Amino acid sequence: MNRSTKGIVIGGLAVALIIGVLSPFIASQNPDGITATAKHLNPKVLIGPNYWHAPFDNYLVHQLGNGPVAGIAALMIGVFMVFGLVLGITEIIKRRKKTDS
Repeated sequence: MNRSTKGIVIGGLAVALIIGVLSPFIASQNPDGITATAKHLNPKVLIGPNYWHAPFDNYLVHQLGNGPVAGIAALMIGVFMVFGLVLGITEIIKRRKKTDS
């Protein structure tokens, strides 16, 4: 990774982290499209009573309660998961390009 690319990546990560920290305080309290659709379709009826629960249901780390800290923690975990996934994919692409040339 060259110097300018590294700066862009660090800047993008910083922006994502700032948005993640501020989101629980500035986001709308009305349900988003996914939540509204899920309530409308009632997935418990469609899937059954023993369906799989998302790890960060309602965008919260429930072990931390239901406050803003739980929301911030879920967002930070999500940011770092996506960041790691993208770094892994770019590393695979770089290695393939080296072996092809």
